[in-house]
Amino acid sequence: MTRRALVTGATSGIGRAFADELARRGHDLVIVARTTDRLEAVAAEIRTASGVEVDVVTADLSTDAGMQLAANALTDSTSPVDLLVNNAGASLAGWFGTTDIADEDRQLDLLVRAPMHLMDAAIKSMAGRGGGQIINVASVAAFTPRGVYSAHKAWLVNLSRWADVHYDDVNISVQALCPGFVRTEFHQRGEMDVSGVPRWMWLKADKVVAASLADLARDKPLSVPSLRYKVLASLARHLPASFVTRMAKRGR
Repeated sequence: MTRRALVTGATSGIGRAFADELARRGHDLVIVARTTDRLEAVAAEIRTASGVEVDVVTADLSTDAGMQLAANALTDSTSPVDLLVNNAGASLAGWFGTTDIADEDRQLDLLVRAPMHLMDAAIKSMAGRGGGQIINVASVAAFTPRGVYSAHKAWLVNLSRWADVHYDDVNISVQALCPGFVRTEFHQRGEMDVSGVPRWMWLKADKVVAASLADLARDKPLSVPSLRYKVLASLARHLPASFVTRMAKRGR
């Protein structure tokens, strides 16, 4: 039976890389993003390249209505989803306390409430039909106190690790994927200055996806692509909290 995956934020960056790789491996897809034209263009490209079925869902996941549209696709018993990739995300320019609180609320909805709602829909559906898999795209920022964004990602990592253990008895695997800097549109859209980030810290989206899927196959609940980020994440978790906080002071 052909497997089916739902990928949010699938028109660019890590989400697009997931969609391309999963299609290459024979998965039918449901791709979710805000812009219909881009979704349809990406869907056409994937169908041509891989010959799989690709459905599109236009949804703004920072809204309740958008979350519900994506959740409906996850609970559709006629086209069951075996793998959910919670990838949709964005960041804000500026430090918390200087940004518009309404923008921060939208970020909270997109980065916390949306993955929670979609996990809820996926788990309830998967538990009744023998299991499934969930990948939550977090960040190595989850391991350092870097303001609101890292707090959102730390929340997602903790929920993912708990859910992986709690739902093991119904054959549901949950992974928190924690990449570092990845060459995508993410930083440009957030108007973030990354000119000072050294070249060695940058990862390619397709390599991040390959590492995530390899770790998922090994049932690893936490995936940190590349040795350099594994080392940095380990240091962040084991060095004194006060030192890590000072080092991360320039973050949001």
